[in-house]
Amino acid sequence: MQLKIMPKKKRLSAGRAPLMLFLCQMISALEVPLDLVQPPTITQQSPKDYIIDPRENIVIQCEAKGKPPPSFSWTRNGTHFDIDKDPLVTMKPGSGTLIINIMSEGKAETYEGVYQCTARNERGAAISNNIVIRPSRSPLWTKEKLEPITLRNGQSLVLPCRPPIGLPPPIIFWMDNSFQRLPQSERVSQGLNGDLYFSNVLPEDTREDYICYARFNHTQTIQQKQPISVKVISVDELNDTIAANLSDTEFYGAKSHRQRPPAFLTPDGNTSRKEELRGNVLSLECIAEGLPTPIIYWIKEDGTLPINRTFYRNFKKTLQIVQVTEADSGNYQCIAKNALGAIHHTISVTVKAAPYWIIAPQNLVLSPEEDGALICRASGNPKPRISWLSNGVPIEIAPDDPSRKIDGDTIIFSKVQERSSAVYQCNASNEYGYLLANAFVNVLAEPPRILTSANTLYQVIANRPALLDCAFFGSPLPTIEWFKDAKGSALREDIYVLHENGTLEIPVAQKDSTGTYTCVARNKLGMAKNDVHLEIKDPTRIIKQPEYAVVQRGSTVSFECKVKHDHTLIPTVTWLKDHGELPSDGRFTVDKDHLVVADVSDDDGGTYTCVANTTLDNVSASAVLSVVAPTPTPAPIYDVPNPPFDLEMTDQLDRSVQLSWTPGDDNNSPITKFIIEYEDAMHEPGLWHHQTEVPGTQTTAQLKLSPYVNYSFRVMAENNLGRSLPSEASEQYLTKAAEPDKNPTAVEGLGSEPDNLVITWKPLNGFESNGPGLQYKVSWRQKDGDDEWTSVVVANVSKYIVSGTPTFVPYLIKVQALNDAGFAPEPAVVMGHSGEDLPMVAPGNVRVNVVNSTLAEVHWDPVPLKSIRGHLQGYRIYYWKAQSSLTRNRRHLEKKILTFQGSKTHGMLPGLEPFSHYSLNVRVVNGKGEGPASADKVFNTPEGVPSAPSSLKIVNPTLDSLTLEWEPPSHPNGILTEYTLKYQPINSTHELGPLVDLKIPANKTRWTLKNLNFSTRYKFYFYAQTAAGSGSQITEEAITTVDEAGILPPDVGAGKAMASRQVDIATQGWFIGLMCAVALLILILLIVCFIRRNKGGKYPVKEKEDAHADPEIQPMKEDDGTFGEYSDAEDHKPLKKGSRTPSDRTVKKEDSDDSLVDYGEGVNGQFNEDGSFIGQYSGKKEKEPAEGNESSEAPSPVNAMNSFV
Repeated sequence: MQLKIMPKKKRLSAGRAPLMLFLCQMISALEVPLDLVQPPTITQQSPKDYIIDPRENIVIQCEAKGKPPPSFSWTRNGTHFDIDKDPLVTMKPGSGTLIINIMSEGKAETYEGVYQCTARNERGAAISNNIVIRPSRSPLWTKEKLEPITLRNGQSLVLPCRPPIGLPPPIIFWMDNSFQRLPQSERVSQGLNGDLYFSNVLPEDTREDYICYARFNHTQTIQQKQPISVKVISVDELNDTIAANLSDTEFYGAKSHRQRPPAFLTPDGNTSRKEELRGNVLSLECIAEGLPTPIIYWIKEDGTLPINRTFYRNFKKTLQIVQVTEADSGNYQCIAKNALGAIHHTISVTVKAAPYWIIAPQNLVLSPEEDGALICRASGNPKPRISWLSNGVPIEIAPDDPSRKIDGDTIIFSKVQERSSAVYQCNASNEYGYLLANAFVNVLAEPPRILTSANTLYQVIANRPALLDCAFFGSPLPTIEWFKDAKGSALREDIYVLHENGTLEIPVAQKDSTGTYTCVARNKLGMAKNDVHLEIKDPTRIIKQPEYAVVQRGSTVSFECKVKHDHTLIPTVTWLKDHGELPSDGRFTVDKDHLVVADVSDDDGGTYTCVANTTLDNVSASAVLSVVAPTPTPAPIYDVPNPPFDLEMTDQLDRSVQLSWTPGDDNNSPITKFIIEYEDAMHEPGLWHHQTEVPGTQTTAQLKLSPYVNYSFRVMAENNLGRSLPSEASEQYLTKAAEPDKNPTAVEGLGSEPDNLVITWKPLNGFESNGPGLQYKVSWRQKDGDDEWTSVVVANVSKYIVSGTPTFVPYLIKVQALNDAGFAPEPAVVMGHSGEDLPMVAPGNVRVNVVNSTLAEVHWDPVPLKSIRGHLQGYRIYYWKAQSSLTRNRRHLEKKILTFQGSKTHGMLPGLEPFSHYSLNVRVVNGKGEGPASADKVFNTPEGVPSAPSSLKIVNPTLDSLTLEWEPPSHPNGILTEYTLKYQPINSTHELGPLVDLKIPANKTRWTLKNLNFSTRYKFYFYAQTAAGSGSQITEEAITTVDEAGILPPDVGAGKAMASRQVDIATQGWFIGLMCAVALLILILLIVCFIRRNKGGKYPVKEKEDAHADPEIQPMKEDDGTFGEYSDAEDHKPLKKGSRTPSDRTVKKEDSDDSLVDYGEGVNGQFNEDGSFIGQYSGKKEKEPAEGNESSEAPSPVNAMNSFV
């Protein structure tokens, strides 16, 4: 399976705006390879309004590409510009760029005008914008005589600048003779026109060097106005100089030195008008005079100021809105206020718009006989006029092309031929400007080619998107397919996204996304492919972050930052202080994981950030350092802030309000943020909801509101120690009702019966209703029919049942909210289904493949989708054991069920019984239930190995025989062929004797073993066999003498068995006689040896024993009178001490535990599947019971006696 893309179709999902922008840029950059024939394309040109420096050569750029390479020509002021006739003008080789040499001779003014470049080859002609060439101008100030200005303290003053008109306009600023900028404030400021405004003057404003400067950036020159002298006279100075000439009324009654309400210095009157172009910066200015100095406020009368685009300049005397749009048109009001009153001025703003693109025409590559279109869509205010050109000529007078049809802003092409290739220009213009775009139509027949470099390696951090490029070209436009790895692993479309530029997107790359991806491009002329490689890296993480610290002045503080990263990436760790570099101070030291600051000072307080960077990602973590004074005095109390207070609402509009408050005490920990909550007293009284958060430095917030809500607000402050209590609630504010903003969610359509459709939705809550009378308009229609929508309006419900529907038919459903104010936006359409009914058809062609005696594989053919009459849930197999192949006894057994999800058409039946007769059938399952069963399919399972015999008992023990009785296996799993009995004796050292193997007919349940050793313990292994093999064994032990020990179960310990045997022997008469004879014989030997030693000297018994000692016979220990331990000839490991027999032939209690390990040496004992012990009785470690006598030791006296009997 492969992913396939037709590049004309998009698969960009909603909510992917940044990725969409990136991909659109890639698409627009998809170009015709330069080795193919193509019309010219302008790649670089000078700006439309080109202001040049008259002191430098003029360079007018015009660069273009094409195949064949284009030739260039120019027009000036609408007529052909013959550069060959002007020795000062040259054209750059291989380019259309003009160079006009005015540095040696000539004047820039001579070459003012409107220039346009044309690039032409055999496939068409592209043209540049009209480039208006103007030299910059920086004229001098006209000479003027400026009289000194004398005025009284408190009067207002305007110092005019009136700079010379330059090109471009100069930048204005005021300085003194020392070239120091004059200080400005709310009282003294520079206006947009360059004048210097004083709201009221003070004696310190007296100076003789108020100088206005004009800086012309283009020519890097500064022009200076004549200095202006200002003298401010106080009341005392007036009394001394002009008191004699002024009456008391004239002097003291003047307003100049008294407080007075505001009055505007600019603009004039109560209203004014301002026009600005879309996309520019709208600057509105109000400067007022008055005493005390007025404060300026701004509001928009019919709306709110755009939050992210509004800026205040010049001490709020200038309001600026960047990227202004038509929506910013309206009335703006500036208010000047001081303690004596307020005035306002209304500025009516109109935003016009030069043309701007809605859809700019794009280059079009077509193959012969294909269709296409060029679209040129622009907007503006007033609406722009669209005109078309072909190869730089108005299309009305251009050569006719039968494949071309003009329809307003669109040119439609049908069945193009190679001669249809051309460059088309679209011009959109109105009174404020124009747009010009070139777009070519290139008719080519080319097989696919892939432009992305082969074997490109992409490295991506896990859980992030991965974008694999496949830039391509071909005509006709190729289709793109992607494969993963050389073996062609299937790519599922629910994991991968393909974009129309050929890029393969993995939205969430995982480790298993690593591999080689192959991009294949095909059209009717051929195929091309390319491999790229993807590696997924582990993300960089900070596993130990720096922590908030409070330290005393003069101490040392350490911040830790431990980074974990992909082993193939090398991270660099950088520390920042307050988002800047660390101070270059020796007190700051950085090692691998720590930042240490020694001798901390107050300036060291702030935010410290650890930034870990790799070539693929970066992470950061911050901590705040608070520096406190040493604590000989009581330390300050650090606590959560006190609640804010004095909440006030202003600018109350239908959808917004401004809330302001006064912060409470921060309790020695700065407030980091304010949390604003609201209560809806109408719908949810007493329940507070989160509204927004603002930084701790902000005490106002512009809040967005919903209609028909009775709002109250409260504010909480938060610092590093926690959150304050809430403030007192603000006053209530009821917003006006409006139509709903949203529709119900979770809309579903499911049938509860075969003939209905149940439509459900999640209703809007009271807050979302936006007004009284909330209702829902429920609409539905069959998806595949031509029926009109059927609608009903309901209220106070979240479900509606449509009756009389066909069974399981897809329906289109939508639910729209409405209230007394109107309807919500058009709702999204969802698909549902009417009710399901039981499936009508059983699966066919059921086949059974018996895999082994307990497993079978079932196959079936799927049922037709229409007969399912519902959502396919899967297929269900019923199977049961009809009879046993062995007994042929029919009896009903419980049916077993296995369900296979989805559309699977095969499944495995595990856990079957061997040698059995089974039946099964298959049914299809939907949401309603099961369909009819298929015909029963019969199959048999082959024989298997039997289970262990149900029981094994040993009865009627005698001195030399034992009788075994057993019950057959409970699960023979086939026809029993025979039983196998293995047994072997156990001597007194728990070692096993030779193993006897005996076959017993399958029809026997009893067997007697004769000619056994008397008073001997035997170990039995018993199992059944079928043709498939041997089953599990059962074990048992018994003794050939009848005593109280009887038959020991398998778990009886070896110590107890030995004790029983020793007691039995000791009570036998023959044993007592034998012991007496042995004692007498030893006594005689000792007497003989004693006599010979006395007669013939020392008898070298010890030496001969040393020379000819039997390695397997060891002397009795002299300390306790016990025999020496036996050492296995194979590994020379001594037997356990607990396995030795004391000399008094009694078994100690601690040596007689019930552990099965005592049958062997160490921990060799094991259990088989039925719980029986299969350990060894000897020191050797073998899987099967040992055959023969494994011991070669020379018997001790006790062993000899046991062996003898």
